[in-house]
Amino acid sequence: MRAPYAIVDGVIGVITMNHGKVNALSKVLLDDIVSAFDSLESSLVRVIILRAEKGAKVYSAGHDVRELPTNGRDPLTYNDPLRQVMRKIDHYPQPVIAMVEGSVWGGACELVLGCDVIIAADDSTFAITPAKLGVPYDVHGTLNLIKVAGMHVLKELMFTAEPVPMKRLADLGVVNHVVPRDELEPFTMKMAHQIAQTSPHVLSVLKEEMRVLANAHPLNPETYERLQALRRDVYDSHDYQEGIRAFLEKRAPIFRGC
Repeated sequence: MRAPYAIVDGVIGVITMNHGKVNALSKVLLDDIVSAFDSLESSLVRVIILRAEKGAKVYSAGHDVRELPTNGRDPLTYNDPLRQVMRKIDHYPQPVIAMVEGSVWGGACELVLGCDVIIAADDSTFAITPAKLGVPYDVHGTLNLIKVAGMHVLKELMFTAEPVPMKRLADLGVVNHVVPRDELEPFTMKMAHQIAQTSPHVLSVLKEEMRVLANAHPLNPETYERLQALRRDVYDSHDYQEGIRAFLEKRAPIFRGC
């Protein structure tokens, strides 16, 4: 089990990502996270904490680039393992807290921002890096990020692909709390206990209410199909192939814009 879980005081579920040093979001890890959520949902757990191992330098490095296809096929479809995890968090009936220790990269940024509450160590950073890899972000993921981070903040994060300190994200209201690393776990557990003392029925209703209202953005079929066509163009491009090759060869990519 690469994403083990534990139940604390009978009401707090803790899912710990433990997949190598960087917790790359491989299918194995993501499937194990879904399995842990399923197991905890059948218990009396009232709040879940999603974390890396204590002392981690990298919370998650994002998508496992080695699993991305090189045949021009879009890997980020409805059934993509990350999409399944995001739906699991979104529809899980109780609050999910991201306890962030270490740096967060690429698709893992959506994993964190998709949680209901974010508490981070003060030396942690975010970097949304698909532009450096020549990989487009999927439509659903981009919308999720816009809802949480706001358009201008997200554009800067995506266009520069550079790490941003958690302190700045907290000042912008993207992250709930930033605390010293040695206070991260007790601070998070204290909030989890506070949440666990409230009505789980009311919490589930509130979470679903906010989920539905936040997703009340109609998109006509033509517009959606156009966005998908633009993304397919990227997967058929030189830049996509070059980005993956450069990553695997551990060198800087040479993008042509085509």
